[in-house]
Amino acid sequence: MSNKKIILTGDRPTGKLHIGHYVGSLQNRVKLQNSGDYESFIMIADQQALTDNARDPEKIRNSLIQVALDYLAVGIDPKKSTILVQSQIPALSELTMHYLNLVTVSRLERNPTVKTEIKQKKFGQSVPAGFFIYPVSQAADITAFKATTVPVGEDQEPMLEQTREIVRSFNSIYGKVLVEPEGYFPPEGEGRIPGLDGNAKMSKSLNNAIYLSDDADTVQKKVMSMYTDPTHIHVEDPGHVEGNTVFTYLDIFGEDTQKIADLKAQYQHGGLGDVKIKRYLNDVLQAVLDPIRTRREQYAQDIPGVYQILKDGSEKANVVANQTLKEVVEKMGLNYFG
Repeated sequence: MSNKKIILTGDRPTGKLHIGHYVGSLQNRVKLQNSGDYESFIMIADQQALTDNARDPEKIRNSLIQVALDYLAVGIDPKKSTILVQSQIPALSELTMHYLNLVTVSRLERNPTVKTEIKQKKFGQSVPAGFFIYPVSQAADITAFKATTVPVGEDQEPMLEQTREIVRSFNSIYGKVLVEPEGYFPPEGEGRIPGLDGNAKMSKSLNNAIYLSDDADTVQKKVMSMYTDPTHIHVEDPGHVEGNTVFTYLDIFGEDTQKIADLKAQYQHGGLGDVKIKRYLNDVLQAVLDPIRTRREQYAQDIPGVYQILKDGSEKANVVANQTLKEVVEKMGLNYFG
């Protein structure tokens, strides 16, 4: 291990990744990876995905390679970042078991993120036990690699705080070995992109996303169907920029800020149609997505090679996680046989 700060981040493989993932985390991971200031572990969290998809394991298996392709396509470099598969790191399960004894049921029930997700998924009283305790599993993921930095959205801060509580409890009871992580948050107002339908969040389940793997024609069709301003009926009508999804996307992806400012002024004044601004947005998005699509297609031609990247990364991650587990077991006095 180097003296660099250590990042642990990742995604659940429940489908292909979309431009919301790109804006919210992927492009930032590439930036941090290339800065040279961090050692990055990027996890495909298949075990966590199974906590609410246990009856559909094929979905997780198929999505695993899709997420890996998306990672490589956006510029995550296996020479600079360790890409690993959660289920292939046995030490994580053992650390989870040890940590569970440091957390109460009532504390898990109070976790705002868990409460929100249980409600969203409509579990009612049928919450899978694995899903209920996944904040503890996340603590194992983070601490196994002694991550100092965890890039998260604001809504994930309660999860990170639970990890810090577990670290403090363990170090207090058994002796200092675990590292308290800090959150790395996107600047205020960044990190989230609305769905194509104007919904506050782009998501697979709402079918309102542009995927990194979408071809050019699909992207164009989705852009042309986007929510704009329902009061802007005729071209000559003054339109609203605030809450207009097309302009929100232009602010995020467009580089020509002066042109975008001019388009906004014209739209608000009247005389600019939705079709014209959508065509411009399509051009902007295609410029962003085209190199990603090209790289993705190249990697997709060698799926065994992608699996080898995941295998190599998991083997490297195992060395680190096993060392942490060894230290934890020694601190707990469970190394009975040397």
